[in-house]
Amino acid sequence: MTIRVLLADDQTLVREAFAMLVESARDMAVVGQAATGRQAVELARGVGADLVVMDIRMPDLDGIEATRLIAADEDLAGVRVLVLTTYDTDENIVAALRAGASGFLVKDTRPAELLDAIRTVAAGESLLSPGPTARLIERFLRSPSAPASGGPECLSGREREVLALVARGLNNTEIADALGLSPLTAKTHVSRIMGKLGARDRAQLVIVAYESGMVTPGSI
Repeated sequence: MTIRVLLADDQTLVREAFAMLVESARDMAVVGQAATGRQAVELARGVGADLVVMDIRMPDLDGIEATRLIAADEDLAGVRVLVLTTYDTDENIVAALRAGASGFLVKDTRPAELLDAIRTVAAGESLLSPGPTARLIERFLRSPSAPASGGPECLSGREREVLALVARGLNNTEIADALGLSPLTAKTHVSRIMGKLGARDRAQLVIVAYESGMVTPGSI
């Protein structure tokens, strides 16, 4: 299956460089390019993208609000957002994850890592690089946010165990191995947890786990 990628960045050279890289992969295709957040939302609704590589700082509408609009649109329920960040200086990354982004990517990442990141997020897997993710959350988690529709207290004991492992960056197979389950059972647990917590994807499960204190950055 070809991953249909929409690129959103206000710098033309950056977009073109990413486009050349994405088009070089046999399993990906660039279906659109946007120079503003508003263009990204409009194109996401019109080009049938599977994933948006979203810069945060753009004119007209920034990447966080664009991500929020995409995540809130029922017609775009299958579209994933991979946010671009400068990592050390961009304090908006957690806000972007809360808005519905499925992961983050540093702009100076290696080309092969960018392609792997796109594949990972398009497949609905958990956040990239759990160690750096933990440090980002530790630094910025105190900013105000809308609460999830549920909390870990609504989960069963087994579901809490699964949530903690999701927050540590484990995929379904690794969770299954850790808990002595089948991969299908692990996947079912993750789906039920997302339903109970009102989470759009695994990225938001990570936020819930950190906010509730179930997982702390030092534990990773």
